[in-house]
Amino acid sequence: MSEATYLHTTRAAYDTVAVDYERLLRDELDAKPLDRAMLAAFAELAQAPGTGPVAELGCGPGRVTAHLHGLGVDVFGIDLSPEMVAVARRTHPGLRFDTGSMTGLELDDASLGGVVAWYSTVHTPPELLPTVFAECHRVLAPGGHMLLAFKVGDQHWHREQAYGHAVSLDIYWLPPDQVAELMAAAGLVLDARMVREPDDSEKPGQGRQGFFLAHKPDEAEAAR
Repeated sequence: MSEATYLHTTRAAYDTVAVDYERLLRDELDAKPLDRAMLAAFAELAQAPGTGPVAELGCGPGRVTAHLHGLGVDVFGIDLSPEMVAVARRTHPGLRFDTGSMTGLELDDASLGGVVAWYSTVHTPPELLPTVFAECHRVLAPGGHMLLAFKVGDQHWHREQAYGHAVSLDIYWLPPDQVAELMAAAGLVLDARMVREPDDSEKPGQGRQGFFLAHKPDEAEAAR
């Protein structure tokens, strides 16, 4: 699948499901204390003095962006889907949301104190993940932090139904060691990893969930 096709199908799917996705998942974090703990740890790290704002890449309807804002983070969202961005702006009118692609961010080098990709890389073909992680490294300021959430496994699923709609959407589950190697190859240093089992709020078959905290080395660390 070419990058152009992958972007087109992903955008079309999320444009289709945007309203129902927001309705069905708006309170999902309430039942996930471990997920919230990873977001809280990232929020503390990303608010170090002198750091820039945080971007949530693939923000969807903005629920994680809003959660981070509630933790005191200077955060904005970026999503491939214009309909998702429209829903996010209506739902969270006090926050900033832009359209954009993780494979080519319209952001300056070293302009961010943090990056969050909360399950937003799961539709990216694995051969394109080096491009995504390189973009995250590029836009992070030295010392900036990244939080990645992804599905753990070694599978490629194709969905034709989601959130009550017909779609065409590919989902990639990846081994944590493979993800760690790709991030390291992009110059990101892994600080912590968590893999949790499906919890009571998740449907059977959703599998294990992975969470990585990483950072971009500053000049002193890079010189060591």
